Amino acid sequence: MENPIIQQSSTHDEWERELKAFDDTKLGVKGLVDNGVTKVPLIFTKFQASKASSPPSEDEFLQVPVIDLGLIGNSSKDTGGVARKDIVTKVRQACEKYGFFQIVNHGIPQEILDEMKEGTRRFHEEPNDVKKVYYSRDRLKKVRFTSNYDLYQAKAANWRDSLISLMLPEPPKPEEFPETCRDITICYSEYAYKLGLTLFELLSEALGLKPKHLEEMECAQGMFLLSHYYPACPEPDKTIGNKAHTDPNFLTILLQDHTGGLQVLVENRWIDVKPVEGALVINIGDLTQLISNDKFKSIKHRVLAPGATPRISVACFFTTNTMYPTNRLYGPIKEILSEENPAIYRETTIKDFTIQFDLRLGMTPTLEYYRI
Repeated sequence: MENPIIQQSSTHDEWERELKAFDDTKLGVKGLVDNGVTKVPLIFTKFQASKASSPPSEDEFLQVPVIDLGLIGNSSKDTGGVARKDIVTKVRQACEKYGFFQIVNHGIPQEILDEMKEGTRRFHEEPNDVKKVYYSRDRLKKVRFTSNYDLYQAKAANWRDSLISLMLPEPPKPEEFPETCRDITICYSEYAYKLGLTLFELLSEALGLKPKHLEEMECAQGMFLLSHYYPACPEPDKTIGNKAHTDPNFLTILLQDHTGGLQVLVENRWIDVKPVEGALVINIGDLTQLISNDKFKSIKHRVLAPGATPRISVACFFTTNTMYPTNRLYGPIKEILSEENPAIYRETTIKDFTIQFDLRLGMTPTLEYYRI
């Protein structure tokens, strides 16, 4: 039986009906695949032209760096000396050029990484009647399953489903998590938070500040996990897993599986961020570009739709959201400003920045709105 949302329509009303029909299933993109869809529905295809316009770069000298954290210990008080300074230098160079880097020997055991990926798979491959109970677009829910948070605002939908878990500053009760991934989500988030604090120390030092500077600015006060599932796609060249975007946060820690598909836009070329066994991908968010006064870059990235094999990733976002608004203003850090390096951004709250990000989807980048 033909699924009602795969009809190839052209009018705005038909487009809206297809969006709502997809949303009302509460089964996400995987629900389409489970129902035997053989063609990508129109609501997923509008970004094909922009996807194909920039082929990936094969330049061996234009690759996201891999940084070994094994020599620095878990505290800024260790005596790594030269080794730590070398790591800080590599972090600074990566943040200035790419906005991305990968890390190995980061302190999260391989079995935890593997189980987090497997827990994500278990949830998204649950029977439909179990999974759809968690489906919601209510951003005040601490744990919710959704597909395309910007479904009704974006020009086209992404070929991706997500389980969103708001972990800090007030974590959900254990019973709010799906049973299939409850224990590992709680465990992994604890490891990720500790790693985040270490990364904020390195970023602080890379900016010439004291190690605890960004932590004391409450950059790590909020944290949430996005457990993504990119279902196998019958026509991967006609859609995209996640369209080109920047992250509206301070920092992202990404756990990706072996499938690949993540690309970063550097020097107007798409670079593959190739999976490295045991590694985590780190990227700078818009808010860190703002407070660093453009020293560190928040770079556009995207994810290609997978072919016959589903793709799994878990993104750990460091930022608060509209559920936990604060009045704290964030602007370029005064300690790094000078006559030669004056502030180029206005101050903003995280809540206001998030609102502007949502309002400007597909338009001028949010950072440009705050540029002086």
